[in-house]
Amino acid sequence: MALRNAVLAQLVHGEASGYELAKGFDASVANFWMATPQQLYRELDRMATEGLIDTQVVQQDRRPNKRVHTMTPAGREALHDFIGEPTKPSAMRDDLLVKVHGMDTDDVSAVRAAVTERLEWAQGKLDRYERLRTLILDGRTEQAYLAEADRIGPYLTLLRGLTFEQENVRWAEFVLKVLDRRSVQHF
Repeated sequence: MALRNAVLAQLVHGEASGYELAKGFDASVANFWMATPQQLYRELDRMATEGLIDTQVVQQDRRPNKRVHTMTPAGREALHDFIGEPTKPSAMRDDLLVKVHGMDTDDVSAVRAAVTERLEWAQGKLDRYERLRTLILDGRTEQAYLAEADRIGPYLTLLRGLTFEQENVRWAEFVLKVLDRRSVQHF
């Protein structure tokens, strides 16, 4: 998937500055698509050149001017075309798994540190996702939200991010227990 499709999916909500898009990526899209602010700004420039978005400069007092982006009809068509394409199964490429797979007894402490770091990262993301879930639901039950909300896609992708990080936590805790048991047995 190209970054532009993730940007277009964010612009479905309406106009946004690059900064707002970057924050939106951090808050919602990051559970399935990562992009640095630099990548995002470069992509916005390309998308404007391709006619997928319109960009207007908004004058601001005592702050730098900001560029606000909106999706064009061509951008909406490109997003609909992308949505209609068959999807390919995602492939997992994770350097931590390579480290775990290749470790021997001399590597256990380094792998343990890496797994612990991943566990802490996943727990932090879970906390952020749960806060976002609370904001999205805004006091409604999940069933009420899914029945009444205009756009349920962001919530459904948030749920996928939650389950992904829950599984990362479960796996990391399991690995750490196995490494701990083995270290006790070997000493």
